[in-house]
Amino acid sequence: MKRHTLIALACGLAAASPVLASPAPPPVPGGRLGTLVQGRYVCESPGDATGPAGIALEDLEFLVVNGSGYRVPAGRGSYLLTGDDVIMTGGPLQGLRLHRISSGFLRRIEADGEDGEVRCVLSVRTVANAPYLTSPASEDDEADQREAAEASPSR
Repeated sequence: MKRHTLIALACGLAAASPVLASPAPPPVPGGRLGTLVQGRYVCESPGDATGPAGIALEDLEFLVVNGSGYRVPAGRGSYLLTGDDVIMTGGPLQGLRLHRISSGFLRRIEADGEDGEVRCVLSVRTVANAPYLTSPASEDDEADQREAAEASPSR
């Protein structure tokens, strides 16, 4: 009786070993799924030497509020980030396509599939579970102030 159990166990392990040794499944088409840094993204087109450096495009500004959700004055929507491509999949900005250049810098993708001149930049980052907004540099400034206070001689 024990011999039959051992043979069945050995056959089961032999059959399972190719599954255990199989490679990981391929990634999602388009790249890894992700989310944008939460906060307000302001969008602008480039200006010129005779005027402002950028021309605000308020109709494209959005606030990433959680996971893959955004908000604009006209309502809420959702987006999908795969690799470095962002597409607004629902809501007022549905169909807008952006290319993530860095964690807080996006370029609008034009109809021809190339990056355009319109850029969207994270201007104010929200802090998770906090009722306030902070600019991206403010945490660094606070750390610098703490280090300076610790380094100064106490009286």
